[in-house]
Amino acid sequence: MKGITLLLATTVVPLVWQNAWAQAYPSRPLRLIVASAPGGSPDINSREMAQELIKQMGQQIVVENRPGASGILGLEALARATPDGYTFGMTSNFVSTNPSLYAKLPYDFFRDFAPVIFYFRGVNVLTVSPSSPFRSVKELIEHARAHPGKLTFGSSGIGATPHLTMELFRSMTGTSMVHVPYKGTQQAVTDVIAGQIDILCDNLASLVPLVKAGRLRALAVTSAKRSAAVPDLPTLDESGLPGYELTGWLGVAMPKAVPREIVVRLNAEINKALKSPQVTKGMSARGGTPVGGTPEEFADHVRRETDKMGKLLKNLEVKPQ
Repeated sequence: MKGITLLLATTVVPLVWQNAWAQAYPSRPLRLIVASAPGGSPDINSREMAQELIKQMGQQIVVENRPGASGILGLEALARATPDGYTFGMTSNFVSTNPSLYAKLPYDFFRDFAPVIFYFRGVNVLTVSPSSPFRSVKELIEHARAHPGKLTFGSSGIGATPHLTMELFRSMTGTSMVHVPYKGTQQAVTDVIAGQIDILCDNLASLVPLVKAGRLRALAVTSAKRSAAVPDLPTLDESGLPGYELTGWLGVAMPKAVPREIVVRLNAEINKALKSPQVTKGMSARGGTPVGGTPEEFADHVRRETDKMGKLLKNLEVKPQ
């Protein structure tokens, strides 16, 4: 009996200690790494999420933008962060495209990260400058076919959805255009407004306010169905590209060795934040959809997307760098 009692004690005490630790977490400010520049969808959604978590968890959250190299700089910083639960990161579809775009990466998603939650699914919008002669997708395609290699399109980096949406567009229309990658969305926005590049197909969160202000002209969205945020705007499928669909997504991850109790706690807090009026209203206005769920569901999503994007990039003959 004494042996059984001792065994129970040694089993229960660590569990009680772990639960107490998770309940006390966080006891100091947290750091949220965003692997993209300020102003884009990951940044906007990260800051909105952080504000809700600050209210819920009672600690400040410092948002740290680490743009560049298709998210690699930020993802590497997250992978190397101390796994104490006080650093987490907003990840995007970069984690599913980079393995097919780069021959060597300084991180591996499943080796170096603990998935926390599938946060957001978003839509891109195809835009041109207000001074552009193109007022429809049909006009754009006709011009691109008549002038191969003359039109340019910007993106926030190789492998980001602004890049992939246009690669798929080029493939489905049989056109040739020049890709101009930037370090962040805002630089590309500035240049398309100024007419330095011809096209930008980026997220609704960044571009719709500019469209409504008359600084950009929107032609279509990249989702299979029209977006509630811009219901009068047709899809690319409706605009002469049957079957076209490519959307972006965001998720949250932590360094791999973070205690499971902390991952579960943060997952619960973010699931709660996703149901708050501020977050749901903000996402809806930007044409996004909250997702949520378990860490395991997010991990499964990343596996499926990595396989899907690998096949897409292979079909598009995009070769690793």
